Amino acid sequence: MSKLGKLPVTIPAGVTVTVANNLVTVKGPKGELKQDFSNNVKIEVKGTEVIVERTNDTKQSNADHGLYRNLIHNMVVGVSTGFTKTLVITGVGYRAEVQGKTLMLNLGYSNDFFAAIPEGLTVTADAQGKVTITGADKQQVGEFSAQIRKLRKPEPYKGKGIRYDNEVIRRKVGKTGVK
Repeated sequence: MSKLGKLPVTIPAGVTVTVANNLVTVKGPKGELKQDFSNNVKIEVKGTEVIVERTNDTKQSNADHGLYRNLIHNMVVGVSTGFTKTLVITGVGYRAEVQGKTLMLNLGYSNDFFAAIPEGLTVTADAQGKVTITGADKQQVGEFSAQIRKLRKPEPYKGKGIRYDNEVIRRKVGKTGVK
C-alpha cells in the first residue's frame, strides 16, 4: 500500500475537481489543468477531498496509486497558489530581459539566446540577475527553468553561470602557480 496514496487530497475554496472518463480536471483561480489516469486506480471526489484507491494489488497499481495522488495534489496546489522557480544569473555582463513572449539572455557568448516563453508561464527578470518563472503546472515550470539553466551551467571556479536560487555551488581552488 502506498503511504502517500492513502492520504486524501484536500480541495481548497475556489477550486473544483471533476473526474470523468479517466480524465481529472482541476479548475481554480490560476487556470485549469487536466490529467489522464490509468485503470489501475479509481479516483473519487467526496466533499472537499479527492480520494485515490487501487483497483488491484499489482506492483504497477501500487506505483500508480502514489503517482496519481501526487499529480492531483500538484494540480490542486498549482491552480490555487501556483509554482515558482527563481534562477540567478552570475557573471560580468550576463543579463536577462523579457521582450514580450521571449526571454533574451546575454551569457557571455558572441550571440544572445532567445527562449520563447511557453503558454501558461509568466517570466520576470530584474536588473540584479534574477529570473522568476511562475505558472500553475509544476512540470512545465521545472522543465522551462531547467532548459534556461542548461544554456550556461554554473562553473565551480568563479561561480559564473545560471543557478537556481537555493542551489549551492561547490567552489574549487584554481591553480596555485609554480614554486
